[in-house]
Amino acid sequence: MSTIPKSRRRIATVTAAVAAGTAVTAVGMANLTGAAADPVCEEALFDDFTYTSHSDPDIDARGWTVRTNAGGPGVPGASWPSSNISFPTVDGADVMQMRAATDGTSGGTSHAELFHERKFYEGTYAARVKFSDDPDSGTDGDHLVETFFTITPLEAPLDPDYGEIDFEYLPNGGWGEPSSIFYQTTWETYQESPWIADNIHSQQRESMAGWHDLVFTVADGRVKYYVDGQLVADHGGEYYPETPMSINFNLWFIDTAGHTSGTSVYTQQVDYLFHSVGEVLSPSEVNSLVAGYRVDGVTHTDTVGSGGGECPTPTDPPTSDEPTDPPTGGEECDTAADWSFSSVYVEGDVVVHERSANGDPFGPKSGDGLHLWRAEWWTEGSEPGWTPQWTDLGAC
Repeated sequence: MSTIPKSRRRIATVTAAVAAGTAVTAVGMANLTGAAADPVCEEALFDDFTYTSHSDPDIDARGWTVRTNAGGPGVPGASWPSSNISFPTVDGADVMQMRAATDGTSGGTSHAELFHERKFYEGTYAARVKFSDDPDSGTDGDHLVETFFTITPLEAPLDPDYGEIDFEYLPNGGWGEPSSIFYQTTWETYQESPWIADNIHSQQRESMAGWHDLVFTVADGRVKYYVDGQLVADHGGEYYPETPMSINFNLWFIDTAGHTSGTSVYTQQVDYLFHSVGEVLSPSEVNSLVAGYRVDGVTHTDTVGSGGGECPTPTDPPTSDEPTDPPTGGEECDTAADWSFSSVYVEGDVVVHERSANGDPFGPKSGDGLHLWRAEWWTEGSEPGWTPQWTDLGAC
């Protein structure tokens, strides 16, 4: 088992790239509080990952790097082949897919990483990510890390300008954890030898398999993490980043201690990436903006650092001050299926569901009774009544 600390192992690849010139049910989970600012999108990045392959010239032209250099994080001696990055259609959407495989040996282990240039600081970051608990093929049980994060290279031991903001999912445990755990970690700095780690983290010890909307905001001295619209971590103080960061996704094995036999292949998918400079947006605002880009037919835009940009067309219907009678579900209530957390729904699907009291679909009910809900776009694991993917068609 490797004893190299996790952050140090990951930092090695980002530092090398920069040097080369590469410009949920959690305890304490709370609802978003306070009104978010109206989105102005003066500077934003949106990428729908509609590329043809890892060698598509648009990847490099748009500031992305497909990693191929050796080094950490993960199993020493493992490779990072460009072919481990692909862009298939998954669950009806174009996605960026990372592949990692191991046969239990260093030479038979490969990881994957895609990262953007270092130019991102305060604002809102979001991605829709599909985590996996089980391998696509082979035996299960490997200690794997599935990620979405930002990072600044460490220039010297305990560098005060270092920064790192992590979503990290370990489906089979690792780092001393026996089973599934989802970390949100914010770093001040670290020292390699002797090892000193200066960070703060929150975690949920549960399976995160499936699609999830991941959002974090960096503003006013606080880093706030949201999973599927719910606040799961709020970090500040010395852990607040001080310098621009790169945006990263990688998939890698902590060690080979959990491997049993044969070759095991795991994948992680990312539906989109969004960042708005200097804005604190709620998860629902992010979803509306992403839907707007797609309605407008925009698959990529990047005005970060340009000083100007435009918001996509709003997708929410206009509001009216005139009172209206509450809708009723009507006869469809009798024929619509009950909503299921694990089912996939597409635009137009209708379900019957009584929303939960606190945004936890497995927790207490709200007392509102059954309502009929219509899906506005593709969704899985988003509860009607708590996420913008669903429109309330009235009580049943």
